[in-house]
Amino acid sequence: MTLEEIRGQESTVASNERMKCVGSALEELLVSAKKQDCLTVGVYESAKVMNVDPDSVVFCILATDEEYECDIALQIHFTLIQAFCFDNDINVVRVSDVQRLADIVGADESGEPRDTHCILVTSPNADELKDPALEKLALFCEESRSGYEWVPAITLPER
Repeated sequence: MTLEEIRGQESTVASNERMKCVGSALEELLVSAKKQDCLTVGVYESAKVMNVDPDSVVFCILATDEEYECDIALQIHFTLIQAFCFDNDINVVRVSDVQRLADIVGADESGEPRDTHCILVTSPNADELKDPALEKLALFCEESRSGYEWVPAITLPER
């Protein structure tokens, strides 16, 4: 084995471990925000919050899976939401498991599954929301941007 191959293996192991940590942090953030009633779930609901109270948004999750990859309307919404987030210094990530997100955030009041393609973590006062999981995710997003990955992808841990 060459030194480059050894470093590549170490890098892959570290990267996999880092992704597990970040996925767990995202799940922790979602559970915590749900308990505090600080989640906005749904593309249209998120757009309303961004329009009415953009300062309350502290984190954005965009989710799609194979079924919706070719949904042009959804991709346009994602582009607009990403632009809004970039303009307002809001960290945004992508997740590829819509069903797993739905399991975490639960059904709406009527028991119907929610549209989990866009989820916002909000706070009435962004300075008051000091969540360790949010801090981990913010650091991950910052590191990803430094590597020119503007919307990093996160894999949620399996259940």
